[in-house]
Amino acid sequence: MAEEKGAADRAAQAEADRQAAAEAERKATREREAAPAPVPTKAPEPTRAPASAFYANCDAARAAGAAPVYRGDPGYSKKLDRDGDGVGCE
Repeated sequence: MAEEKGAADRAAQAEADRQAAAEAERKATREREAAPAPVPTKAPEPTRAPASAFYANCDAARAAGAAPVYRGDPGYSKKLDRDGDGVGCE
């Protein structure tokens, strides 16, 4: 009789543990679903060369964060555009 009571107590405890785990999982799911969506961050603005930019070579343009340099942009020159496609230091 004592063995039967012990087995019943263990079974009842196991069932209580399963129910508690299931409730904890349901609560965690509700919290995840209720959490606000992350706010997208704005991409940083690209680095712009100053209006009077001059680059002696592509290494200087890259060091300034200006490469590639496009035709019409400050700092563009034909000597930086080897293939003449309008994009220097590609």
